Amino acid sequence: MAEREYTIVFSTVDSKNSADKIAETLVAEKLAACVNVVGPISSVYWWEGKIEKSEEYLLIIKSRRDLLDALMRRLKEVHPYKVPEILAVKVDRGNEDYLVWIDESVRHG
Repeated sequence: MAEREYTIVFSTVDSKNSADKIAETLVAEKLAACVNVVGPISSVYWWEGKIEKSEEYLLIIKSRRDLLDALMRRLKEVHPYKVPEILAVKVDRGNEDYLVWIDESVRHG
């Protein structure tokens, strides 16, 4: 069996309700094995030429790298922002049992 690669995707949203809906959608559709919802957090950022501050919720999405394109497409579809934060980080190493669990929890293809 070829060695699988894993990814963690970060995204922020404007409310707990949005975060929960996105998390449930990604897990139900087997694009993510797990989504942690963290927050509220405080965000400071540039938007439309000025500094903005807002309360947001952070999504930490665990998945396999081969699902990343589909995951990102779906996340953009269900995300409330015009320009959503979607940042993927490759997992270099992890608990082998946890990585197997990710494999068992997401789509196969």
